[in-house]
Parts: sequence; C-alpha cells; structure tokens
Amino acid sequence: MKKRVLFVCLGNICRSPSAEAVFNGLVKKAGLTDMIECDSAGTAAYHEGETADQRMQSHAIRRGYRLTSIARKFDPSVDFDQFDYIIGMDDDNVNDLQDLSSSIEDMGKIFKMTDFCSHGGHYSVPDPYYGGADGFELVLDILEDACEGLLNEVRG
Repeated sequence: MKKRVLFVCLGNICRSPSAEAVFNGLVKKAGLTDMIECDSAGTAAYHEGETADQRMQSHAIRRGYRLTSIARKFDPSVDFDQFDYIIGMDDDNVNDLQDLSSSIEDMGKIFKMTDFCSHGGHYSVPDPYYGGADGFELVLDILEDACEGLLNEVRG
C-alpha cells in the first residue's frame, strides 16, 4: 500500500509546494514512486487555484526542482483520511492542523517539517513571502535536509 504525505503551509504557494517538489525528487531518485506519493495544501485559501510564487519557483529551478502543484486549501474531511503523514512547516501550521483534527488518529499523523532535520539549527521552515532572496534559499536548504529525514522515516 502506498504511503501518502501531505505538506502544509499557510497559503500553499512557497513552502509546501517546495517541500512537495524536493520530496518528489528524493522519492524518484530512490526509485520509490510506486510506494510513496505526496501533495501539498494551505491552511488558508488565499491563493487557491494559483501556481507557486514566481520567486520560489525561480530559486527551486536553480536547484533542479519544478514546482508544479496548484494551491488548494487543506480539507480536514478528506485529507486526514487520505494521508499517512501531514507535515506542517511551522508551529502555526501545526496548531491549525491540530485544531482541525477530530481524533487521536488524526493527531498522530501531524508532524512539523523540521522534526525530520538532521543538521539542526532550525525550529521551523520560515515563510519567505515578505523577505528577500536569502529567505527562499534558506527554505530550500531546510527542506532538502528535512525531506531526507522524512524519506527515511516513511520508508521505515
């Protein structure tokens, strides 16, 4: 049975689509596309139906990642049942997801992205939306580290 991972940030145009692209790259490289799939969503519907932020896309492309997802809002009535891991990018995202959960089983699927980092030093994936180029690069640095740890966790 496929393992399913959902990455969640606020608007689903910077951090979570980047996490989805980085993780998909690692899954493909490991030859696990038949065993693992992922998606991304936002806790708010601010950008529903939009592609990822152009600045985030530019930084990701330089590292070989293509952000192809279309922003959508997290749907607790469906997403908790469909996904095995629901990964928030920061404490606000995790708290919002916990507020939307309706069972102990749902709560057990919620993690923070940086829980899977091996290089440490980061407590969350900061939102780069209102910052400069360094913020987008930092997001990708953290996600590359965390996604490696997450892949090890998911594949057991």
